[in-house]
Amino acid sequence: MSGSQASRPVAAPARGPAGPRGPMGGMVPPGAKAQNFGPSAKRLLGTLRTDMPQLITVLVFGVLSVALSVTGPKILGEGTNIVFAGFVSLQVPEGMSRQEVIDGLIAQGNQQQADMLSAMDFTPGAGVDFARLSWILGLVLVIYLLASLFGWLQARILNGVVQRAMNRLRIQVEEKIHRLPLSYFDKVQRGELLSRVTNDVDNIGQTMQQTLSQVVISLLTVIGVLVMMFVISPLLAMIALVTIPLTILITVVVAKRSQKLFVAQWAATGVLNARVEETFSGHAVVKVFGHQREVESDFRAENDAVYQASFGAQFISGIIMPAMMFIGNLVYVAIAVVGGLQVAGGLMSIGDVQAFIQYSRQFTQPLSQLGSMANLLQSGIASAERVFELLDEEEQTPDADDAQTAPADAGHLEFDDVSFRYLPDKPLIEGLSLEAMPGSTIAIVGPTGAGKTTLVNLIMRFYDVDSGRIALDGVDTRGMTRGDLRARTGMVLQDTWLFAGTIRENIAYGRPGATEEELLAAATAAYVDRFVHALPDGYDTMLDDEATNLSVGERQLVTIARAFLADPRLLILDEATSSVDTRTELLIQRAMSRLREDRTAFVIAHRLSTIRDADLILVMENGAIVEQGDHDALLAARGAYWRLYNAQFEAPVEEESEPVH
Repeated sequence: MSGSQASRPVAAPARGPAGPRGPMGGMVPPGAKAQNFGPSAKRLLGTLRTDMPQLITVLVFGVLSVALSVTGPKILGEGTNIVFAGFVSLQVPEGMSRQEVIDGLIAQGNQQQADMLSAMDFTPGAGVDFARLSWILGLVLVIYLLASLFGWLQARILNGVVQRAMNRLRIQVEEKIHRLPLSYFDKVQRGELLSRVTNDVDNIGQTMQQTLSQVVISLLTVIGVLVMMFVISPLLAMIALVTIPLTILITVVVAKRSQKLFVAQWAATGVLNARVEETFSGHAVVKVFGHQREVESDFRAENDAVYQASFGAQFISGIIMPAMMFIGNLVYVAIAVVGGLQVAGGLMSIGDVQAFIQYSRQFTQPLSQLGSMANLLQSGIASAERVFELLDEEEQTPDADDAQTAPADAGHLEFDDVSFRYLPDKPLIEGLSLEAMPGSTIAIVGPTGAGKTTLVNLIMRFYDVDSGRIALDGVDTRGMTRGDLRARTGMVLQDTWLFAGTIRENIAYGRPGATEEELLAAATAAYVDRFVHALPDGYDTMLDDEATNLSVGERQLVTIARAFLADPRLLILDEATSSVDTRTELLIQRAMSRLREDRTAFVIAHRLSTIRDADLILVMENGAIVEQGDHDALLAARGAYWRLYNAQFEAPVEEESEPVH
């Protein structure tokens, strides 16, 4: 099939801040009705279910990394006790026992110092035990190295899990797009759809990459540190626990406010992307009609909407980290004061207090990280909602399991009492019947909106009929697979569609398995061979995304060559020669005559001079065939066709003959 899809009537465009958007103006703003955070997060995590063994490995490595990390401060505390005890031992007379030193302090009335020394293990005059201190420091070094190794392995495996999940999600989105009905693309802007497929999926991947590992480590760290805190001092541990309800309260309050803002942020981003894509695609039209200021004004308004939503979302969610740091500092001060009193009272060693202060930092830091990750999670879930909304869209009716296949040389097409409407309350085609015999050329003419292109949409099953049937050699097209039907059909549209690649590849798109001789024969028949040798690399000339290095007429010739190569039984030409000059049009008409031999051809034409040799001309008005016959007979009838013909060929003469006042 060649060319881009035909344009279709759609609902009256809804007017938003930027006004109507052409045929897609009725787009419903994405994200207007977002899902709840919980179900969306659960569904997102469900995408990881395939990699459950790897996730278990990640959890095991996370536990090992955290377990080693939380034992470090406790062991370092023992090193602090060794250093402090060594310096204290140098301050007391050598030869005395530890108990004699403590009893002497009590006798002198220094009860507080005695209590503090009673919590230490020292030998008067011995100094610092550097051998034991070195062993402890070496052990801590090994522990931290192993903790880092397990943490790195965990992050590496999790990265693979997330990237595979995003790969599967992109595949789901790609497959979903191919299963969506054409009506979906009528109501959604291309830039908005691209934003969901690219920006939103990328944002989901970044969110999962940055948060999953951190969430696992943070939760395990909180549990591990809390256990060590209770081992060292239940009293100080209870003080540290105050941060948990405060953290939960702040996070919940902020998350409720920021979720709507993140949804609005990504919805506004989709609208802005649609605006940019639309404006850049029609940049020449904008320039010609001098609408730069209006476009800039619309862009500024939509860009400002993105700014306002993004700023609000980031500002609200950004409150979490400073609040967590403030609470953590308060807890730190409380632990330092109470811990100092515990040391002074001989209830704790100074090494334990040092370890506990480290644990308090390790405890509040993951809580702060969990709180600050709320903005990332909110943003990621907002994007996930938009992607899931796409994945949940209603799909086109699947092909029947017992689908029939039309004969290989099928070409007898019949419309039997066909009725169709795009919108339920706006009839378009009612009770249409016609028959196209193999090898015949059927021309369809009529005013804009008469339903000409709709016939093409129904033949191709871009839409299914509401009632009646369309049969190809007696087989209802709804009983055939769409792929089988479209494989028998070649289409050349007024709006050319070429992809980035060589001219050879674009022609071969019609039939990838064609030989070089067949490809060159198609190019010659479509007169591509007449201009391609003037290009730097001939058939291997690279075309960009919009094939701007070819003229409009040359692009059309390439799409016609593509249809030649496809060798279809049904041929649909929708104003296929309207973009070429008169001489080339005559050449193409001759080529089309050869192409139409033994094939059923439908030609939609506005220039009536191009369809004079058609076997049957159908004149449509308001979805109904009001006249049919050949060119001469319809002119003789002096009806609708005669009026259309006069409007094209006689009106200019009449206007020129009018006197100038």
